[in-house]
Amino acid sequence: MNNMNQMMKQVKKMQEQMMKAQEELVNKTVEGTAGGGVVTVVANGHKKIMSIAIKPEAVDPEDVEMLQDLILTAVNDALNKVDDVANQDMGKFTGGMKIPGLF
Repeated sequence: MNNMNQMMKQVKKMQEQMMKAQEELVNKTVEGTAGGGVVTVVANGHKKIMSIAIKPEAVDPEDVEMLQDLILTAVNDALNKVDDVANQDMGKFTGGMKIPGLF
């Protein structure tokens, strides 16, 4: 019985550490880029886009589709990097297992 209580305390401690790590992700930012840096997107660890920067040379009124593609690529790059950061931070607790809904 004592063993079970000890294990439950460890589980509770790990849950608290995981929640803290998830909360701290909001303070982490990543940068996604496209077109050699003409479009830059900054996202936080909760997958919120914080800013988008577009250099003037990326804007061609004759080729709006190219700018749209660059923005899309930069956003996806940033969001993929958020996943990498979250997996790295949370992987300490899950042992590398992917737990649906955790992050």
